[in-house]
Amino acid sequence: MSKNLDLLRRYILITPAKNEEKNLPNLISSVLNQTNKPILWVIVDDGSEDNTPDIIMEAKRKHSWIQNVHLEEHPRDIGKRYAYVCNRGFDYALKYLKKHDLKYEYIGVLDADMILEHDFYSRLIEEFEKNPKLGIASGGEYFYDADNKLVLEEVRDETPVGCMRLWRRECFEEVGMYPISYSPDSVSNVLAKLRGWEIKMFREIKAIQTRRTSSAEGLWKGYKIHGESAYFRNYHPLFAMAKGLKYLSKRPYYTGIAYLYGYFSSFLKRMDKIDNKEVRDYYWNKHKEVAQFYWAKLKNKLLVGNNEKM
Repeated sequence: MSKNLDLLRRYILITPAKNEEKNLPNLISSVLNQTNKPILWVIVDDGSEDNTPDIIMEAKRKHSWIQNVHLEEHPRDIGKRYAYVCNRGFDYALKYLKKHDLKYEYIGVLDADMILEHDFYSRLIEEFEKNPKLGIASGGEYFYDADNKLVLEEVRDETPVGCMRLWRRECFEEVGMYPISYSPDSVSNVLAKLRGWEIKMFREIKAIQTRRTSSAEGLWKGYKIHGESAYFRNYHPLFAMAKGLKYLSKRPYYTGIAYLYGYFSSFLKRMDKIDNKEVRDYYWNKHKEVAQFYWAKLKNKLLVGNNEKM
């Protein structure tokens, strides 16, 4: 690999971690095994009460490109706290890069409960190189189901997920870096799209999540926060109702109740919404985008069916 090409593939990672002693060793091994390693990896310990700090410090002693940030003890929170913790990592990383005169082209979030394919970042960066308009990308988020079968986490379209995403540096800067918000990755996706960037999930580039989404908080609290987030981002009440009913149709059924409770309790209390009109407007009209997606999917299915009959 040429020196110039190597410079263009430089990336940095931020990992928020709280009480992750069971997951961090596997994550660290996963990153160390990457064919293209980050030039800087900042792990933010959010006041862990287990051996997480010791695991981070051991990795830091062995690898100079691993750095740490320690925050005071705080209850685990996948709401705005998550974005705050990540931002502490981003702030530290950018100051570190400036101090050491290091350049980067991509910046990413990597959750502590992920295990990556050895060429995960090499392949993801190749997708950026193919498409100069690609601003945000992620791999596919997989998990092992009750039958120990590897399954892709259900998503509506090819929208990048948050747990192992990369931003192109220019896109990251243009969207105002990482928003302190509920569902910051979703908000960042919207800001990128509104500014003309393309976003995509590449499901063939696999990452395994060892803990299902929201399970760290308990499913009830996790889905309640999802509902609060939907209100905060300005989801239309009918769209929120439809989404809650969708959750109610699958086990465990109470996740739908938790989601609807989170949304409509925020609605009745007239809680604050995101302080960005273009983002609020986007989410308010999101049901139209979803309807168009499913209509296109239905038309394609009907077209395939008709072709098979011919």
